[in-house]
Amino acid sequence: MANQFFWYDIMTTDTRAARKFYGDVVGWGTQDSGQPGHEYTLFTVNGRGVAGLMPIPDDARASGAGPSWMGYIAVDDVDRTATRLAAEGGRIHRPPVEISGIIRFAVVADPQGAGFLIAKGLTPDAQPPLPIGTPGTIGWRELYAQDWTSAFSFYAKMFGWTKVCKTHHANSARV
Repeated sequence: MANQFFWYDIMTTDTRAARKFYGDVVGWGTQDSGQPGHEYTLFTVNGRGVAGLMPIPDDARASGAGPSWMGYIAVDDVDRTATRLAAEGGRIHRPPVEISGIIRFAVVADPQGAGFLIAKGLTPDAQPPLPIGTPGTIGWRELYAQDWTSAFSFYAKMFGWTKVCKTHHANSARV
């Protein structure tokens, strides 16, 4: 699971409306995270968490962040990966922090500014992900970049990602 997306959060100004919208449109259930003092809701499929919902943190809002989805990429060592990411031209928006016994994460961006999180789960009894294709799970990730070739080089170097070409028509290919 290292170097793959494993979780997603939506940060928004209206969590109540988002909870209703995703429940109605995607069919997600909801469950309170049980973290005292933190408004964080789990979106669920078949009773299992697939994503999180939270208000935009004050520091992020002060920096101009608006409602957005953020993906978490699993890494073996958050601190070492954050240092390496910065050396490769990425940015650290929130240095590594730990939610005791649950997760260690950092909020980062690639050299072109696309945000994501690097994280390591700390729960020894974490459930495996739902099977690919399970309705309500994330099935596609896409990045729009000013310079896709340098963006891809960054992700290939950081996470070992490779290109897969699929032919859609006899005369066209998509990378």
